[in-house]
Amino acid sequence: MHNILANLVSVEWIIYIASFGLILTGLFIVFTDKNLIKIIIGLDMAETGVNILIVAAGYIKGNTAPIFSKASLTPAQMTDPVPQALVLTSIVIGFGVTALALALVVRLYQKTGSLDVSKIRGLKW
Repeated sequence: MHNILANLVSVEWIIYIASFGLILTGLFIVFTDKNLIKIIIGLDMAETGVNILIVAAGYIKGNTAPIFSKASLTPAQMTDPVPQALVLTSIVIGFGVTALALALVVRLYQKTGSLDVSKIRGLKW
C-alpha cells in the first residue's frame, strides 16, 4: 500500500499542484478583490506559481547542473539551462512591473485618497 501511494504522490506532483494552487489563488484575488494592493499581490502570486511550474517542468531527475569543466559530464547528462534562464528573466521583469504598479498605486492614492477600484473607476474620461 505504501509503495502504491509513493508512486502516486511524488515530489514532482506536489510541486505541480502547489504551483497551480498559487496560480489559481493569485488569479482569484485579481478577479475578486477591489483593493489595488491586494490585486498586485495576487498578480505576484500567479507569477510565482508560473515560475515554479516552468522550473519544475524543466527538471530532469538524475541530471546535473550545466556547469562545464575538465571533468564535466556529457551534455546528455546535464539539465537544460533554458528554463532557469527564462525564470530568471521573468523574475527581473516581474520585479520591474510590480515596482511600476506600486508606484502608480501610490500616485493614484495621493490623487484620489482611495485604493478601491470601484471608486477609482469614476476617473474615466
